[in-house]
Amino acid sequence: MEAILDRPDRHQAALFDTSWQKLMMWIFIIGDALLFGTFLPCYGWQRIAGEAWPDRTHVFHMNFITAMTFTLITSSATMATAVGAARKGDLANAGRFVWLTVLGGLVFLGCQAYEWAGLIHQGARMNTNPWGPAAFSAYFFMITGFHGTHVLIGVIILAITAIRSSMRKATAEGVELAGLYWHFVDLVWVFVFGCFYLI
Repeated sequence: MEAILDRPDRHQAALFDTSWQKLMMWIFIIGDALLFGTFLPCYGWQRIAGEAWPDRTHVFHMNFITAMTFTLITSSATMATAVGAARKGDLANAGRFVWLTVLGGLVFLGCQAYEWAGLIHQGARMNTNPWGPAAFSAYFFMITGFHGTHVLIGVIILAITAIRSSMRKATAEGVELAGLYWHFVDLVWVFVFGCFYLI
């Protein structure tokens, strides 16, 4: 009977057996998810309630956007490999995969800058839209810009993590925390991609 009564205590201890760094990262991710979770429904409401929305195939080059998305999703796989290597104590290999993740992030940012430049060249601004309602451009630049800022911050964090790994100063938890942030950024893009480019 005592063994059965003791089990909840062991599960409770395991549930809260985490470092404050990881706890803070999760709190940040939840807070940031609430921000994106506010922006995207507002965009959806504006799209449903507003004027006729532009046809995505007339605005975006879908093959280019798909390749851009594939690059970011692939970088999530290299980050997961880096975390796995760090947990095994192989910081050299972890550093190499973190650098590959950085490369994926930079390629994504370059593609996004190219896409923005093309749309701006065609007349898209925060307050004007050559394809229809101005709200389309405003939401597009705001949401993709906010996400792009997260990617840029992530690239900087990952570059620092990769340098620390090459110097054998990184920890497995440090690589994992960087990975948590990067996976979150990738997951958010899946929703942004779905809302702007697929629906």
